[in-house]
Amino acid sequence: MKKIILSIATIASLFLWTGCTSLDLEPTSSITDANYWKTPDHYTAFMNGVHSRFRGHSYNFFLIGEARSDMFLDIPFGGEATQGMERFPYNTLSESSPGISNYGEFYTNINQINLMIVKTINTTILTEDAKNYYLGQLHGIRAYYYFHILRTWGPAVISTEPTFSLNVGELGKAASSQEDVMTLIKEDIKISCTSFGSDFTIKGKKSQWSKAASLMLKGEVYLWSAKQMNGGTKDATEAKAAFVEIQKNIPQFTLEDNFKDIFDYNNKGNNEIIFAFRSELKEFDLWNNSFSRKLLPQANYLGTYYDGETGKVFDTAEENRLGMIQLGITKEHYHRFDDLDTRKKQTLKGVYNMSEDKTLDLVAVFCYKYQGVQDAGNTRSMVDDSPVYRYADLLLSLAEAKVMLGESPKEEINQVRQRAYGSNYSEAKFGFPNQSIDSNVEEAILEERFKEFMIEGKRWYDLRRFGSKYVFKYTLAEEDNVKKLLWPIDKKTLTNNIELHQTPGYEVASN
Repeated sequence: MKKIILSIATIASLFLWTGCTSLDLEPTSSITDANYWKTPDHYTAFMNGVHSRFRGHSYNFFLIGEARSDMFLDIPFGGEATQGMERFPYNTLSESSPGISNYGEFYTNINQINLMIVKTINTTILTEDAKNYYLGQLHGIRAYYYFHILRTWGPAVISTEPTFSLNVGELGKAASSQEDVMTLIKEDIKISCTSFGSDFTIKGKKSQWSKAASLMLKGEVYLWSAKQMNGGTKDATEAKAAFVEIQKNIPQFTLEDNFKDIFDYNNKGNNEIIFAFRSELKEFDLWNNSFSRKLLPQANYLGTYYDGETGKVFDTAEENRLGMIQLGITKEHYHRFDDLDTRKKQTLKGVYNMSEDKTLDLVAVFCYKYQGVQDAGNTRSMVDDSPVYRYADLLLSLAEAKVMLGESPKEEINQVRQRAYGSNYSEAKFGFPNQSIDSNVEEAILEERFKEFMIEGKRWYDLRRFGSKYVFKYTLAEEDNVKKLLWPIDKKTLTNNIELHQTPGYEVASN
């Protein structure tokens, strides 16, 4: 049996490890344990590591939550090479081109969470309050990981014990059913909420997991279970109760008055944010710099087009949110917004060509939700936070639960719409149920979520949750092939774990 010996410094930076198995279940060392877990500071450092790796997975969370949706159906307007990114929106994933390999490397952090759960339960060093708060965070984050795995790959390998040694002959472990994975998720959420008890403290300016985050996850999980796993009104009732519990116990959660202020670098941890992945200047860029590299235009391309706001060619020294677009946002989305909806210009920037008659023709859009901050010279650093849960999400999710229970979603939908339209808001014109789309309340909620949460990693999951008919209506998913709404497992992972089987619909025919 192969043992890996680690130093104290390595234990303190577990979040930097690279994977060594098909599920990244790295071994931890019993020898090092003798020198660690000796002070409360050790637990604090380890929890910071868990959150750091959690944040490091934010880009993969975005990809599996949104990239396959109708959000990115255009070719990048600057002519950049998509480098395979088009496989997400075109829904042409396969075993050889799975988009994301090794289960997003999520099991790296799951293993560290498992280790800390064991150490926290058994320690006498921490106070009971500290132990319970850590356990609330750990079980909540683990449930969050498994919920992403469930919605992406369906059946999944369940690992709840830390791996202390590596034996190649013991790597093979079959995936558990979706029902068993959901049972684990719900149990983790229950333990998390029970461990937090009445402690609704949120640490790290909303960048650390909290009871509010666990309750948001609970609501999201039970909505999925209600609609996709035959949970029906019983689970919808649980979802509603979770959202209402947050409102009751943390009344300071509100909508920001102005949509743009939610994402302002100088307004991090504002009253709308429930939990977010934190970015800081010179420390961590949005999605570990993947946002700029995938969604922002190159200077030499942008500088040849016109800004519809000024009617002039883009000045890339001033309009310096720059990168290399590989996911082209569908330009028609610009017209889905009413011009009086303040979310339009705060979410998308129009890119135009000028015709001979001096009229401007829209040729593309790029993401304008995240503004970053001006850095040295003409450099802009994209260090906005990545929201995971915010109050607008609570309101629209609560509206969704209410609809399932035969209740009116008017109050929640109209709070979001009123903020969106600001001084232009007229309930008679814009309020629910007075817009034409409101005749189909599911479409109304989906559309409101579309406008509110663009580029926040939610659109694919929203369509999936509401039902496959919406996926096939709005995306390029293979028509009526519900099997391919899950994701393929990459070939290397299948080779390393012979107990795993390819997701149905993606099997490679044998010769």
